[in-house]
Amino acid sequence: MTVFFKTLRNHWKKTTAGVCLDNLLRRAACQEAQVFGNQLIPPNAQVKKATVFLNPAAFFFKGTCTLFAIVAAPVYIPTNSPSFILQTDYEGQAKKLLELLENTDVIIVAGGDGTLQEVITGVLRRGDEATFSKIPIGFIPLGQTSTLSQTLFAESGNKVQHIIDATLAIVKGETVPLDVLQIKGEKEQPVFALTGLRWGSFRDAGVTVSRYWYLGPLKTKAAHFFSTLKEWPQTHQASISYTGPAERPPSGAEETPPRPSLYRRILRRLASYWAQPQDALSPEVSSEVWKEVQLSTLELSITTRNSQLDLTSKEDFMNICMEPNTISKGDFIMLGSKKVRDPRLRAEGTECLPASRCALLLPEGTGGFFSIDSEEYEAMPVEVKLLPRKLRFFCDPRRRAEMLQSWAE
Repeated sequence: MTVFFKTLRNHWKKTTAGVCLDNLLRRAACQEAQVFGNQLIPPNAQVKKATVFLNPAAFFFKGTCTLFAIVAAPVYIPTNSPSFILQTDYEGQAKKLLELLENTDVIIVAGGDGTLQEVITGVLRRGDEATFSKIPIGFIPLGQTSTLSQTLFAESGNKVQHIIDATLAIVKGETVPLDVLQIKGEKEQPVFALTGLRWGSFRDAGVTVSRYWYLGPLKTKAAHFFSTLKEWPQTHQASISYTGPAERPPSGAEETPPRPSLYRRILRRLASYWAQPQDALSPEVSSEVWKEVQLSTLELSITTRNSQLDLTSKEDFMNICMEPNTISKGDFIMLGSKKVRDPRLRAEGTECLPASRCALLLPEGTGGFFSIDSEEYEAMPVEVKLLPRKLRFFCDPRRRAEMLQSWAE
């Protein structure tokens, strides 16, 4: 509190201007949301209900609740949509709450990458996930790491403006389909990711940055420098088997045709049975072609293409990227410092393979950790499967227009 008053005393003009600007942004957003709240609802239409998953520890601990209460909630309230807020108190609680969730029309995640991953994992682990996964999801980026916000919302240097854009995207209702990775170990239930999996030296150095907080702006470079003092080059060896891209079905292929009558189904079943020889009744052999690669890499990443959405593509695939272990220590420090801010950056000479499924096998005794959507998991053999366009997320109309323009070009 003393620091706050000292800052206010020394920089009262900037502080006052910043507070006034934030108030103006919130007021304009509330007025824009009020337009949607004033729309008449037909008598036979059902009012949509929203369920909000709020993680109070996502950004500077209790600061998340303040950001949500002051910025996001006042923008959403004028829409007059009933909402139920579930505040998570411990890791994994969102997944358990989703097992019990029954009726909702919209899911809103207010937090960071970790909260979002818990929610989508809870959604896709449900027994009725085929229907429940069709519920649109809104993401309000309140966490220290909110990677998906770069895809869904326009860039903004103002945190308040960014949260307002995310909330208005939910109010306006425009959505985009996103790919999901299903990552399954040998024993545990699968986890699901919207960004991807990372395993390697850049990832290991990045998670140690907070240890060097006392070095201020040099802490990121310091973390990567001290990482190079260990064994060098830092090689990660594994074996990966994968299948190539899958052909994307037509947009109307997902619609379920009306079910024929029982009489027609019986006739069709009998006709297909007698028309085939008995040998043809054996199970179909999969036509998938699997390839195997022995890799020795500085870092391995298996990522979706959500950061560069392309609805016009005729194929669905994820990217398996293997970064070379021949880069110098200086390049490792420079590139690693940039990858902390943008993990999508790749070292020169990186090899990328498009795949729809893959199996990663690690040598016996391999230690270390994966990062799956910025969350830490013990490294182990895993199977990764792409679930193309599995979930729909609310998107800023301006960002959607930019995507459509890039697709047209």
